Formats: sequence, C-alpha cells, structure tokens
Amino acid sequence: MLVVSDVYTLPDLLARAVNKYPDSDIVVFPDSRTTYSQLFERASKTARSLKALGVDAGDSVGILMSNCLEFVDLLLGSQLIGAVPVPINARYKAKELAYVIDDAQLKVLATTDRIVEHVDFVSLLQESFPELANQDNPMELNLEKAQNLNTIVLFGERMPTGMLDTKTFESFSDQISAEEIEISRSRLQIRDIAMMMYTSGTTANPKGCPITHEALVRPAVEAGRSRFAITETDRMWDPLPMFHMSFVLPLIACIDAGAALLTMEYFEPKLALSYMKSEKATLNFASFPTIMEALLNHEDYDADVLNMRIVNNVGPADLLVSMQERMPNTVQISAYGLTECGGVVSFGHVEDSLENRTQTSGRLFRGIQAQIRHPENDEILGPHVQGEILIKGYCVFEGYHNAPEKNQEAFTEDGWFRTGDLCSLDEEGRVTYHGRIKDMLKVGGENVAAAEIEGFLSHHPAVQLAQVVSAPDKKYVEVPAAFIQLKEGMSATEDEIINFCNGHLSSFKIPRYVRFVSEWPMSATKIQKIRLREQIASEIRE
Repeated sequence: MLVVSDVYTLPDLLARAVNKYPDSDIVVFPDSRTTYSQLFERASKTARSLKALGVDAGDSVGILMSNCLEFVDLLLGSQLIGAVPVPINARYKAKELAYVIDDAQLKVLATTDRIVEHVDFVSLLQESFPELANQDNPMELNLEKAQNLNTIVLFGERMPTGMLDTKTFESFSDQISAEEIEISRSRLQIRDIAMMMYTSGTTANPKGCPITHEALVRPAVEAGRSRFAITETDRMWDPLPMFHMSFVLPLIACIDAGAALLTMEYFEPKLALSYMKSEKATLNFASFPTIMEALLNHEDYDADVLNMRIVNNVGPADLLVSMQERMPNTVQISAYGLTECGGVVSFGHVEDSLENRTQTSGRLFRGIQAQIRHPENDEILGPHVQGEILIKGYCVFEGYHNAPEKNQEAFTEDGWFRTGDLCSLDEEGRVTYHGRIKDMLKVGGENVAAAEIEGFLSHHPAVQLAQVVSAPDKKYVEVPAAFIQLKEGMSATEDEIINFCNGHLSSFKIPRYVRFVSEWPMSATKIQKIRLREQIASEIRE
C-alpha cells in the first residue's frame, strides 16, 4: 500500500478535528477541560478580537504567558487570520524580552497578570519599557524600543496604565463576523509562516526562527501516527512550557488523532503523578531527564502510576537505560530535533531493541534527509562516524529572522542546514546524538565529548544528573568540570566522584573539578551550560 502524507495548515487540522471529535477533550488541566468545538470557538473569538485591533495576515502577535488556555487560544487564533504567533520564553529577563519584542516586530503582545513561579509579567514589561506608565492610549503605544508594538493585552484582573484590559479586548470580537475569520482560514497555504519561535539565546541574543505550517504540522503528525500510534482514546501528559516546541508538537499530534493533551500550569511532581493517574494518561511526553528523574525519584512513584504505553525521553544512554528499568510497564523512546527543523526530525520506535531505543534517537521521518559532515573540512562521513549533522527537507525553517549573516553561515549553497550538533548515523539511518559541537572539549589537543563523561557519571549510585563543561587550564588550555545533582537523601564528595572515574575513563577525560548543585540554570527546558562555564571560570580566577 502506498503511504500518503496528509499536509494541512494547523487551523485546517483543527477544523478537521472539530468535525470528527466535537465533544472530545483536547486541552485538559487538573481543574478544567476543553473540547475540540469549545477550543475552536475560543480561538475564533480571539481571532476576531485581534482582527478588530488591526492585526492582519503577516503581522506578528507575541504571547508571554505561563501555561494557560488563553495561550492556546492566542496561538491558534493568530493563525486563523494568517498572523504569526510568537511564543516568548517566560524565563526571559527585561533586556532579552525587550530585544525579542522589537526584533519580532510585534504588533500586539498578549500577557497575563498571573504570577506563576515568582514571575510577574506586568512588572517585567514595565521594567522593559519604563515609558508604559506615561501612555495615553493602550491601543496606540509609543515605545522607543518597540516601535511596531501598538497594544499590550493583559489577561486578568489588573488594569495598569498602558495595557488593554481583558474585558475590552474580548468585547472587540463583536466587531468582526465569524464568517470573516473563516474566509481568512481558507486563504492559508501550507508554506505560509505558522509561527516564529526564538532560540534560547544562551550565548547571544535570541534568534527568531520562522516556521511554515508544513514544517510545523508534518513532523508532529508523522510522530503521532508512526511512532506513538495515537488514537482518539489516548491521553498524552505533557507538562512542558507552552512556549516550547515540546508542547506545540504534541498538541498538533493530539489534534490530528482526536486525542486529549493533559497539561499543567507548571510542573510539580506530586501533583503530576496523581493527575496522570486520575486522568488515566496513556502517553507521557516528559522529554527531559530533569522532569523524569523528579517523577521516578518521588516518594509517590511506583511502576503502576506511570503504567503508560509510551514515554518520550532524551538523555545519555546509561541514564535512559536506568529510567527504563524503573518503568517496566512502559516503553521508552527518544527523539532528535531542534527548533530550526520543525522541532523534531527523528523518533525511536517501540519495536526497536532496548539498545537502539536508548543509544539512538531513531530513524528520520519520511521526506527528511540528513548528512554527517566533518566539522572542519565539510567532508561527508560514513556510518557510525561522528560529525556535524546537516538537515534538508520540508521541516527546515525559513532562515533566521533579520539575520542575513547568520543565514550565510547556517546554510550550505545547496540548501542543507548546519545544525551545530555532533551526531552519527547507522546503516539504517538512525540518528545518535553526541552533543553540541561547542560542547566538545579540547584537553591538551585531545577531543573529549562532554556527553561521554556525563553518561559515565550517571552510573554513580548517588548521581541524579551530571553536566560537564570546560574549565580554563594553563597547561591543557581546558579541562573537564562536572556539575552534579545528587539523588535525594544521598551524598558524595568531589574526591569520591573523581575516584569513581579513575581506571574507567582516560586520564584527560576525568573531571578536574566537581561541583554539587541543587538547582540548574535553565533556558526553557535546557540547562544553560554557558552559565556553568562562567561559574567555574570565575571560581578558578579567584
């Protein structure tokens, strides 16, 4: 039988689901649930309000919120009128936030007055734009550092100067007919820009990544159908931030299948465990060891609580094996991807061996190509040889926003995207991720992969998570430094960790420094290694 790829814009995919599953849950929180027909109605109403504010096709709409239903309304509502939603990292500080708002040329920014995990977006915006307090008309802002921004819509109860209140925004929907929104939806094309995501910006200003509907929808649908085998009876738990691709892609996969997505305002392991149990979650999109380890090491965890069909997770192979052992009733698979390539390009398969499911990220999706090239001379490398992975296909983004010089560096002349990731491919096309090329240490001229040391350290019985970075050294230029989070109730010393490595790792791979942490510097879902490098370098200088 011939395999046919269904290609939709995201609003059309949602409309298709509304016709098939109108009364089924799509977005579920611990204290609320929304059906497909309700979600479409909410998104359409949001689209009408945005259009009444002057937002049109091609305009950018920023979304600065913690996880909430309004976030999803704005994401889909913007797309219904051909506008470009720009989810903004809720961890940004004032300087980064002001930069993204200006760089994305936002016409409207939507935010909330809810204070979640100590983040007050109202205060943050007032710090970013001090002149907000002097604005006469919240629909005609005049901000020196964001000259395209006309309006900041504030969802909630507060009514600070310079921001449009919820009630007024929602009342604008009466000015635009639902038919007008449907006409806008009918004009969408799959190669139109669906969304612009900003990369984490750990080493420089964040970079905008415009992603088409095809690049956004096709990988998510492929993952849902061919890897997770999602059906309308499934309920996928995903606690990740809505401004991250690891929320948007599972949402799309669920919409395609008519399934329910179980989300949370923020991740809290005790609530998460009871929530998954009460909602009878069948799939788990935890994705990151920081989340899975918090669940598996919690006192409320037992194998029956996470008795789900599939869990998606990434991390060093040894850590994945350890986690799989603690989830005997669940098959764990892993993925490889990045924002610039539609979020994900490969996934493991439940029928793969344990070795392939833990050591590789599975095969590429149909229609996506990859090459492994030597990072220095661009030579195309063979199977099992590590090098930079380059991607080509429908999933690749449209080039960095407002950054022609970065695009010159990022793309080859024949259209391959340089990911900056160190990977290898096996004979069957499975991707194995070895780390960022920038995470490679050069210890006295020897190449050392941080991921290799991290994987070994995960074997230590007291280690929950290890991250390895370079530390400056007068003799060897740089040496490994390990930052370690210990398992709850367990202890270890620097000497114990180093002795654990002796005789098992080459001497130049053994961490010269060991530091213990209880919290990690995070971007969205990733640990910011640049901050760890800065910390150890500062300590050494002192």
